Amino acid sequence: MISKQQIKFINSLKRNKNRLQSNCFISEGVNIVEDLFKSDFSIETLFATKEWSLKNPTKECNIINLQELKKISSLKSPNDVLAIVTRKNYLYNKSVIQKNKKIILLDNISDPGNMGTIIRTADWFGYDNIFVSNKCVDCYNPKVVQSSMGSIFRVSISKVNPLDFLLDTASLGIKSFGASLSGENIYDIIMPDKYVMVFGSESHGISIDVQSMLDEQLSIPSNNDSIDSLNVSVAFGIILSEIR
Repeated sequence: MISKQQIKFINSLKRNKNRLQSNCFISEGVNIVEDLFKSDFSIETLFATKEWSLKNPTKECNIINLQELKKISSLKSPNDVLAIVTRKNYLYNKSVIQKNKKIILLDNISDPGNMGTIIRTADWFGYDNIFVSNKCVDCYNPKVVQSSMGSIFRVSISKVNPLDFLLDTASLGIKSFGASLSGENIYDIIMPDKYVMVFGSESHGISIDVQSMLDEQLSIPSNNDSIDSLNVSVAFGIILSEIR
């Protein structure tokens, strides 16, 4: 059973300001919640169907029916279990970049689906940390969590001022590279052992201020002049694959 007050609160978490105020976010679906259980994220409340609870007898949950699940779900087809999870606010400090050889910086990524796919792709290629500008979409947006397919629970995501961040990395002798339509061919570049790779917004690319601080810009060559650009999450995967 779920109360009207609980339904109202859970639905309020679909808005960024309410996630920030309550310090909570929604995670739903059998596979994603399984990844949540394996992480060190704290679960505030768990709502699940009776069928799910019978398969997971050790997990304490509020049993609800499918009609109730539909009232709180962000999915077109609700999937048995939904968790209210405590947000993590990873604090950035210079020691984090000193420990990491391969660093990702995202500049103004606004689409939740792209952000979630980027997080999952970074996880696939073994990146433990992602740094994001304040203008990026909230990484705990339900669509981001969903499209990350559980990787949100394994990759640390820290908000930074990108200009200050690149000053810090430069002071440590770390070269910075940016994905661009007019950069050097990615297939001709030998990357250093330690680097920052920067990806910009879907519509405008890397902001001019950030571009001015990069050591080099890289591009993916096209075989079709009628296509002007790639989706940022697709470009992200191609470039990380080539770097690897």
